[in-house]
Amino acid sequence: MTSARIRIDPDAVVAPIDRRIFGSFVEHLGRCVYDGIYEPGHPKADANGFRTDVTALVKELGSTTIRYPGGNFVSGYRWEDGVGPRDERPVRRDLAWHALETNQIGLNEFAGWLKETGSELMLAVNLGTRGILEALDLLEYANHPSGTALSDLRAEHGYPEPWDIRMWCLGNEMDGPWQTGYMTADDYGKLAARTAQAMKAAQKDLELVVCGSSSSSMPTFGDWERTVLEHAYDHVDYVSCHAYYQEHDGDLDSFLASSLDMTYFIETVVTTADAVGHRRKTDKKIMLSFDEWNIWYLKEHQESDEVNETWPIAPRQLEDVYSVADAVVFGSLLMTLLAHHDRVRSASLAQLVNVIAPIMTEPGGDAWRQTTFFPFSVTSRLAQGAVLRPRVETHTVSSRKFGEAPAVEAVATHGDEGSAVFLVNRSREAVDVTIDVSGLGRGGVTEAVTLWDDDVYAKNTIDDQERVGLKPLAASLADGVLTVRLEPVSWSAVALG
Repeated sequence: MTSARIRIDPDAVVAPIDRRIFGSFVEHLGRCVYDGIYEPGHPKADANGFRTDVTALVKELGSTTIRYPGGNFVSGYRWEDGVGPRDERPVRRDLAWHALETNQIGLNEFAGWLKETGSELMLAVNLGTRGILEALDLLEYANHPSGTALSDLRAEHGYPEPWDIRMWCLGNEMDGPWQTGYMTADDYGKLAARTAQAMKAAQKDLELVVCGSSSSSMPTFGDWERTVLEHAYDHVDYVSCHAYYQEHDGDLDSFLASSLDMTYFIETVVTTADAVGHRRKTDKKIMLSFDEWNIWYLKEHQESDEVNETWPIAPRQLEDVYSVADAVVFGSLLMTLLAHHDRVRSASLAQLVNVIAPIMTEPGGDAWRQTTFFPFSVTSRLAQGAVLRPRVETHTVSSRKFGEAPAVEAVATHGDEGSAVFLVNRSREAVDVTIDVSGLGRGGVTEAVTLWDDDVYAKNTIDDQERVGLKPLAASLADGVLTVRLEPVSWSAVALG
């Protein structure tokens, strides 16, 4: 048995919590939309065809902002296809995922569903195969109250009130050769700047996200952000970050240390953005929108035959089934986003249902929680007030890819209604942790849960939907010292009141 010590200072504030940090992502990909959130023939479908069991799980998950409709899909999308009478909507080929898109769900249906979940819509425009005029048309259709051609068309379609969408993504992963219409940083930066300027001329209070590198492994990483921001800095508010992680070749220790790579990613983008701002002699700070992040076994999907020549409708694609180890890494990634919340002001778990998702469904059947559901739902529910940066004293764990990594990581939140501490033990042994919380002024433990299992590869499946879940965490508070015992390879949360 080893030990670790943590001190939480209420003055060590990272940033007040912006609820957009608990966002998610829905793309027209695989069974995320069709046979996921929307299945008109399901016994639990509502009058609009949306599954009420899925809606309930989305509410429980605590997703605050949903990025839509992509993703790679958006670079070939014509938003007009998804509005108006459903029986007049065209079926199109989706080149991104080699499937047919029926367009039975579009902007209005999806925005209406978000009203049910209590989530904010974050909308992406197509800058792969389209441009400024189409973005302005979509903005007018979505946000203008009335009295123009496209706002009146929205009313004609049955939606007289504007959707009032504030956050917009200027394309998606435009540096990626897999992206329809991908381009150089110079070309994209110029297009994004002109699009952003035009959109803000139409509605000045928009918050715009410009595409950063698709990942930190891209050969142009860093230089892409610099070039794009040299063009767009004055017109945008966020630069996007995308990162996915998986265990490679049985190297569990490196996988468990994945948050070190995310930290490097964030710090590199922040430094690059600030360097551009410094050269421009401006006090404006570009924030980060980490609008795609998750565990994704991409290598295995690339080696499969999921994308084929048959042009199916809503095929089963990217339906990863997550283990306890996946959930522990997932929890540490979410903690890393919180730890950098001074600059990472928005984030989107990719994706929401069926496709590398915390929620799974079966057509005509059940909906259930994956292991990754639990760290997200608990953190979204307990985190409030401001994020605090704890001081952690712990031993390290060696990994082939990232070197020495802290065995225990922690982040805390503190507000008027309560405080919370979130912890990860990435070592293979239990750790006794003492946490000085005397400065928080809390009298007792109101909730303490952990996610771990003797089998780190245990999963929830359609045949065993509750194999993995939250367990009670042994935690006690006395004289301002919180004591917990972290099981090997575990994620934990303690709420204090």
